[in-house]
Amino acid sequence: MMSSNTSLFHVAMYPWFALGHLTSFLHISNKLAERGHKISFLMPKNTIPRLSHFNLHPHLIFFVPITVPHVDGLPLGSETTSDLPNYSKHSLLMTAMDLTEPVIETCLKHLKPHMVFFDFTHWLPALACKLGIKALHYCTISPATVGYLISPERKLLLEKNSLTEADLINPPPSFPPSSTIRLHPHEARELATAAVKNYGNGGISFVERQLISFASCHAVVFKTCREMEGPYCDYLERQMRKQVFLAGPVLPDTPLRSKLEEKWVTWLGSFKPKTVIFCAFGSECFLKSDQFKELLLGFELTGMPFLAALKPPIGAEAIESALPEGFNERTKGRGVVHGDWVQQLLILSHPSVGCFVTHCGSGSLTEAMVNECQLVLLPHAGDQFINARIMSGDLKVGVEVEKSEDGLFTREAVCKVLRAVMDSDSEVGQMVRTNHAKWRKFLFSKGLENSYVDHFNQNLHSLLRS
Repeated sequence: MMSSNTSLFHVAMYPWFALGHLTSFLHISNKLAERGHKISFLMPKNTIPRLSHFNLHPHLIFFVPITVPHVDGLPLGSETTSDLPNYSKHSLLMTAMDLTEPVIETCLKHLKPHMVFFDFTHWLPALACKLGIKALHYCTISPATVGYLISPERKLLLEKNSLTEADLINPPPSFPPSSTIRLHPHEARELATAAVKNYGNGGISFVERQLISFASCHAVVFKTCREMEGPYCDYLERQMRKQVFLAGPVLPDTPLRSKLEEKWVTWLGSFKPKTVIFCAFGSECFLKSDQFKELLLGFELTGMPFLAALKPPIGAEAIESALPEGFNERTKGRGVVHGDWVQQLLILSHPSVGCFVTHCGSGSLTEAMVNECQLVLLPHAGDQFINARIMSGDLKVGVEVEKSEDGLFTREAVCKVLRAVMDSDSEVGQMVRTNHAKWRKFLFSKGLENSYVDHFNQNLHSLLRS
């Protein structure tokens, strides 16, 4: 318990080993450090140099290196999902993270934090409780996603591993009636299958991990605002009978010493304002070869300049070998396909970028919302489907690419949406542009983020005193 006259606290962070999760936890670490709190960030040791530039308060945020145990089947030296060739290896990385439990216990005994933020390590709340530490589930996915997929209303089906496609097509019975969220059959089928697969050590599924985590933590924290997702937060608080804290939008700060690479400054600078299509699908999205080609051919069909930062498709060693025949020659001077990491936030803010084609990862959507580019939504897996419905249905700030019943898209569908949102005279283009501008203005409204973080700070103090 924390004494009532202590104003500063010490937080340990231990997120899932994915760059999106690690950076999301670093963003909230920066907000807490701004208020003088100490952060001990437990992170795979070789990943620390890759993300240290996000640490804006190195005198208060300290990285604690963690050695990731090797698990048979993982590429040697793997530390994060970005080191893996495809999604099928994620369960093995989760196993490796589970095997760090004794090391984490030793670290927490030594560090003596007041609380620990976690997400996928379902064993951490029990460990923290044993050490007298509060455990908070810091959710990088939206409350709408959690409510739709992992609501206690679905608990019986989830526990029996009997969740089906038919169950997931529609939301739980008490889900907010104002919501526009529904899943397409192919999405519900994929999620129902994933829900029952073993994930990590101990023979439990990903969903079971989440159920244990939500049930055993002291509080759940979401990176959102009541104005945007209030009904979903209220629904979860009622269903989980658990305190739900909102940290606000937790807008990404520009990293220290951050400057856009000169080659992108030069290339983007050769085009008129708001004319370039930028596409980035994160470090975990691997398209099938035919869909990879359809996407690029869709960009080509628009006749617009484009920059696509994509992983090589499944089965391909490199981007070059996976491109459609003659593609480079036909798009020379106006199209670039880049197979490595790019400075997404800085590219999105470049004046030449007019549209962002996104896989709808939470971090990417936050970065998109604070910039002025149009949004084209192409969700690939998991929570991205529901994120896309929020963006296109609830907030009406983007448009989804149409897919067939089996979840495939065509070059024509990609081109059609891009032309619609980039056309300033089209009805859909005007609608999403107007709504995006409204929500962007809201996110940047004076005092909004500070008021949320201050209230979150007060909630944490109250939790420590309880």
